[in-house]
Amino acid sequence: METYLTNRGDQMMPETERTAPMGLEPDSDGSHADETNQQLHYGNNDEDFSHTIPQQQPAAASLSNSKTNLRSRWLVLALACTVMTASYYSYDIPSALHEQLLNYMPQSSNFERNFNLLYTVYSIPNVILPLFGGNFVDRYGAPQCLLAFASLVCCGSILLSSGVSSKSWEVMYLGRFVFGLGAESLCVAQSTITSDWFEGRDVAFAMGIGLSVSRLGSIFNNITSPKVANSRGGIQTAFWIGSMLTFSSLFAAALIVFVDGRAVKKLNKRRGDVASPELTEALLEEDAPTRNENRKSCSEADEVRLTDFRKFGILFWLLTISCFVVYGCVLPFNNVASGILLERNYYKSAPSSCHLLHPDQCTSGYLQNGTNPSLSDISGGLCSFDPYQAPLLPSSVNFTSSASEKSGEWENEAYVYPNLTTHDVKCSDPFWNSACTSDYCAKESASTERAGRVMSIPYLISALSSPPLGLLVDKIGRRAQIASLASGLLFIVHLTMAVSHSSPVLPLVGQGIAYSCYAAVIWPSVPLTVDKKFTGTAFGVITSVQNIGLALFPLMIASIYKASGDSYIPNVEFFFMSCAGLGVVIGLILNRLDRRHGGKLNGITRDDESKGEESREDAGFANVEDEYFSPLLNPG
Repeated sequence: METYLTNRGDQMMPETERTAPMGLEPDSDGSHADETNQQLHYGNNDEDFSHTIPQQQPAAASLSNSKTNLRSRWLVLALACTVMTASYYSYDIPSALHEQLLNYMPQSSNFERNFNLLYTVYSIPNVILPLFGGNFVDRYGAPQCLLAFASLVCCGSILLSSGVSSKSWEVMYLGRFVFGLGAESLCVAQSTITSDWFEGRDVAFAMGIGLSVSRLGSIFNNITSPKVANSRGGIQTAFWIGSMLTFSSLFAAALIVFVDGRAVKKLNKRRGDVASPELTEALLEEDAPTRNENRKSCSEADEVRLTDFRKFGILFWLLTISCFVVYGCVLPFNNVASGILLERNYYKSAPSSCHLLHPDQCTSGYLQNGTNPSLSDISGGLCSFDPYQAPLLPSSVNFTSSASEKSGEWENEAYVYPNLTTHDVKCSDPFWNSACTSDYCAKESASTERAGRVMSIPYLISALSSPPLGLLVDKIGRRAQIASLASGLLFIVHLTMAVSHSSPVLPLVGQGIAYSCYAAVIWPSVPLTVDKKFTGTAFGVITSVQNIGLALFPLMIASIYKASGDSYIPNVEFFFMSCAGLGVVIGLILNRLDRRHGGKLNGITRDDESKGEESREDAGFANVEDEYFSPLLNPG
């Protein structure tokens, strides 16, 4: 679920790789004849038909026959953002409800492994799918694929929610797998639609808007899901809200299919008014043998295979390794950020120098008739607690259902714990949250909501900074340098999280800045390191390698957590720090080699479309009819 899919969207269909309209062959420069200019090319026979073929239309007339100049493009962008926002919201629900899932699911010493597997099974299909997802979109059409992928996301979300309701990890894994089948390819389809409707100067801006609005789904989830899970609705309701959002996104995807289809029909009708169909058909039939022969030879020469990755140079592979390790300290961190923040800052262990007046009695709730204060071992008076420290728990409890008339609400018949630990207390159970340790559970609920708000900081910064950062990088270049600096900032962030107990706000601001800068430079750098005809394959390879890391790192984190005595701090943060450190080393090597290769990555990319953009500015919207504002308003 990352920026790479949005950034790669404008590379999905390079001009030299588009299928020539009506079976026509490419020009000598590798580009195909544009459908909008109505000038037909027939290999070396152009001159033979120059007196009969309509000449290129003026810029204004040509541009008016493109989706780029339809006002309904903003409707399409809004609908695409709706689809992606629902996907992002549903994807991040487990990370926002880490502590609630710990309390809700059947008690197990392997919870951390089970939890992280939710992200591993999501990434497994995306080790392979990126190599083929773009081809599916090109073959069957981006709007149709968007609807198909959104359906997979919806089905996966429903399966996940069903697994939560039945407390079945297996069903939850199946749901995340199906979700992963659709979610990453959904981003590919959305990016392709955006690039199709916003060709030219607006595509980067439109994609920046798409990423920013989509990321709001993650932010809303981090804020609202803990509140819902801690309320009477419970954790099941929190997951089903995500399922309902993905279901509603199907309607947005269907509307995109409808709007796109209507726009294509109207544009084709316009084009038909410019060129004579009878003349076109006659010319095509007369020159069919020549075109078929030329098209076959061109196809054989330009055929791209997956094995072409062996032709990629050292700069590409360094980018790939950098992506593998740097994203390893960004996305997996967010998966467990709630648990890290609770342990480090917002729900720290109770002070060891305190004890309960009655260690074998409940602390608060309707099973505690009197009071059970916490006393200091040193002074003998009331114990002083940090605002973010957990209350003391009884050292042991021994209750059966006969202890209260309200025991029918409890999840178990008996609660016998000779040595009670924090892992035994499940605050989703009314016995703990209402009868015996209500103070402990109330403070935990407040802490999880606070952690959810704070862990949204990196995504909020990413949402706000993506459009301007993309424009800035286009102007100044320095991609490899920015990638190195971003990795260095991530190293400092996770070092701070590991060895200090200061507020996490400043480190997470640094995480958001580093994440945004790195994403803004790493994906646009890929086309600069390979031949243009290999761009799609290059994106597929780097995305596949990235997902290998995103499948392995959660399991590694779970192992480190288990080996550290069920603790994130400091060893899990040391792991993230080592990933960032490797990113710094690779970045330094990348900058050194980039200088030897002519400074491709740190240079400024020239806008080859400047002349076309000037024509677009001259054309404006003069020839765009109001009927194109929204095909929904004019079904006729």
